[in-house]
Amino acid sequence: MDFDRSLAGERANILAMTGTMALRGPDAEGVWLGEHVALGHRRLAVIDLVGGVQPMTADRDGTAAATITYSGEVYNYRELREELAGLGHHFRTQSDTEVVLRAYLEWGDAFVDKLNGMFAFGLWDIARERLVLARDRMGVKPLYYYATPAGVVFGSEPKSVLAHHTVPTEVDADGLRAALTMVKTPGESLYRGMRELRPGHVLVVDRNGAQERAYWRLPTREHTDDLETTVGTVRDLLRDIMTRQMVADVPVGTLLSGGLDSSVVTALAAAAPNERGGRVRSFAVDFVGQTENFRPEAWRDAPDAPFARAAAAHVGTDHHEVMMDVATMMDPLHRTSAMMAMDAPSPMGDMITSAYLLFGAVREGSTVALSGESADEVFGGYNWFHDPDALAAPTYPWLASQYRSNGGVNPAADLLEPDLAKLLDLPRYEADTYHSAIAEVEHLPAADPGERRMREVFYLHLTRWVQILLDRKDRLSMAHGLEVRVPFCDHRLVEYVYNTPWTAKTYDGREKSLLRGAAAGLLPDSVLQRKKSPYPSTQDPRYGQMLHDRVNEILDDRGSQTVDLLNVARIREMLDNGMESSGFGPNRRRMELLVSLDDWLRRYPVRLRLEN
Repeated sequence: MDFDRSLAGERANILAMTGTMALRGPDAEGVWLGEHVALGHRRLAVIDLVGGVQPMTADRDGTAAATITYSGEVYNYRELREELAGLGHHFRTQSDTEVVLRAYLEWGDAFVDKLNGMFAFGLWDIARERLVLARDRMGVKPLYYYATPAGVVFGSEPKSVLAHHTVPTEVDADGLRAALTMVKTPGESLYRGMRELRPGHVLVVDRNGAQERAYWRLPTREHTDDLETTVGTVRDLLRDIMTRQMVADVPVGTLLSGGLDSSVVTALAAAAPNERGGRVRSFAVDFVGQTENFRPEAWRDAPDAPFARAAAAHVGTDHHEVMMDVATMMDPLHRTSAMMAMDAPSPMGDMITSAYLLFGAVREGSTVALSGESADEVFGGYNWFHDPDALAAPTYPWLASQYRSNGGVNPAADLLEPDLAKLLDLPRYEADTYHSAIAEVEHLPAADPGERRMREVFYLHLTRWVQILLDRKDRLSMAHGLEVRVPFCDHRLVEYVYNTPWTAKTYDGREKSLLRGAAAGLLPDSVLQRKKSPYPSTQDPRYGQMLHDRVNEILDDRGSQTVDLLNVARIREMLDNGMESSGFGPNRRRMELLVSLDDWLRRYPVRLRLEN
């Protein structure tokens, strides 16, 4: 959007931007050109496969009134459609996109308050000449923008914004800090000058400039329900959420690891009304030889596959196991494809690549999948929620827990050339962002110190940590044209559980007591009582050796931009000390990050501007 010039001839620019989104939207492409706005869209058809073409325009009294480019789903669109029809609106399609447009025309900027779903969109009000950018409450769907002197460039991913000829691919010190830490600050991106619209926010751009406002924040309120009522409310909310999120005009499946979260989603999906009929498909990822050769770890005491099979058999899904081998996960094509889907490096390594490959396999049988993502953040499932030392540390609890084996310091700092490490000062960056996040938390006046701290911990997870995971989920799935829905991110459930006291969340002395109580009777006892297990990571020693070899190749490449950033002697020393078989080992995490960082700097025309 640009108020200083006509964009009627911008088709080539818009097509360049939408071209980067072809994997997100493989079903159709559309462009809408106005005097000062140009909108592009790549469509993944999920609801109203014929009528939901975008960009979509709605009329008022026979005159074009508003146009939208929209990503995601509004799960209460049928109720809203009925309400709007009662107010005199007429609909040309069966799509939720048209409902969003009509809701804006009826209720103005307050329309976002009525939407229950995951969404990101740009809506152009033709008569008022204003652009409305909006993002769902939990940030399930991404939206990035770059402000220009007379407007804004926006898109679903950084690559779409960077494809515009006016946007430079630059990364400053804060961007590199974000790339090297497990910290995601709402509103910020890795790329200089580029912003990510915060979850639960709306940005309005008109001739007077840009104004951003929050339409939703985590509310703080007194919880007055007794335990039985609380468990029942969680159960009722989950059933309603799943009924809404099963609606689609394409095949729907579930991601089933055999843990409590994904098993609950799968059980509820199997029991929910299915408009397409037939059994729900469930999909699990596993590694060749992992179950037979599994070695218990601090983070995982049993392999996933037997639990996933037990859950699938109990609820009656059509179950599929997607097997990964080491060579496939270390294939440069797959690793690079996953990194480019993320637009950023990551220390998660094989957990990124295997998720990318899993989503590709799921897409062969389903267009929509339901995930148990975010249940740990909502209900308190991670081990550090129950670790007094991690809770007492003046930092993000996940960092306190993960850095413990490295003396409490970010392992990535050891990779860096000493002057760069001093410039970036990762511990200071992590501390500053932590204290900024804590300052946002609202407390109940009468809360005791223990409940105050747990409210802070949940706030950190629901506004910071979950953003890392949702970003990973969206990018890697949509790179295959697979829509992954996240039932545990329904804002009604999030609000209710956030305000439930910690004593009620752990009423049976275990993690995720409320979820386990709400799921009673849905699952076999072995799954219902299973201890928290993270996303799987291969234990095959060959993976560590191949990672070791790749790092050596990078260090020996005199043309590598990455080597200039590294403490090469220290890294060679780490390599000599060996690579842990666990994906959570600090050396393996370091090397995963190094390889991913090198790939990112090779594939993206990144200009580093590292002065403070």
